[in-house]
Amino acid sequence: MRAPRRPIHTIWTWARRQPSKVQAFLAVVSGMAALVLLRFIVHDHDNLFVAAEAVHSIGISVLIYKLMKEKTCAGLSLKTQELTAMFLAVRLYCSVVMEYDIHTLLDLATLVTTLWVIYMIRFNLKSSYMEDKDNFAIYYVVVPCALLALFIHPSTSHHLLNRISWAFCVYLEAVSVLPQLRVMQNTKIVEPFTAHYVFALGVARFLSCAHWVLQVLDTRGHLLVALGYGLWPSMVLISEIVQTFILADFCYYYIKSVFGGQLVLRLPSGVLLRRQFKTLLHLVQDCRHS
Repeated sequence: MRAPRRPIHTIWTWARRQPSKVQAFLAVVSGMAALVLLRFIVHDHDNLFVAAEAVHSIGISVLIYKLMKEKTCAGLSLKTQELTAMFLAVRLYCSVVMEYDIHTLLDLATLVTTLWVIYMIRFNLKSSYMEDKDNFAIYYVVVPCALLALFIHPSTSHHLLNRISWAFCVYLEAVSVLPQLRVMQNTKIVEPFTAHYVFALGVARFLSCAHWVLQVLDTRGHLLVALGYGLWPSMVLISEIVQTFILADFCYYYIKSVFGGQLVLRLPSGVLLRRQFKTLLHLVQDCRHS
């Protein structure tokens, strides 16, 4: 006799069978519901940004623990770490010349640990690096992000180079995890420490996205005006939303695996990239028509 299916699993299975436009609508509704819940639970929404930084730090700590204890970098994408170091270095530069606050120190610490991870993968643990699986061409994201930053950047009083650099790191951060998703898509199996790290990235980016959206709501749109005019304020929010969408499917399979008592995460073929891009494409098309 078959065991009864859990309501959450039944609802998710039904949602995944729907057309892409319906999935996009359901994703937006779910996101809005989560934001409403956070708005009532968290009174100071700046704490969401702090929480995002804390969760990101936990993810990096798990990654370092994996490299030091297991002496292997199998399943990790060197290209994602290089993209992360790239946008962190640019953001650190922008933070020093434009703001210089506590986030400058946080970015510096994160950059140092990321560079250490890159060193470990390239030299100490090179024999376990799955180079054939890490086959995402990073210029597919670096070049479009650079071109987009040239045309859409803040309209503040800072030097033009600093404003373009700021926009570049925002865009690059949004897509920096794509090579890691490609590795996991190619291997189909994700070992626990890598899964914990990527899940932490997903949670951190959702909290960061929630922080921006709730800040806009709290200021009744004045925050967007403070960011400048033109397309830039909208692109900041879109970049945050894109980060959350990219990791949404993985986070679902991670939670499903944890509650199912599975130590190794097994992913369906093509689930991590194709579905997200189709859903995001429909979202962009709907925004154009509206």
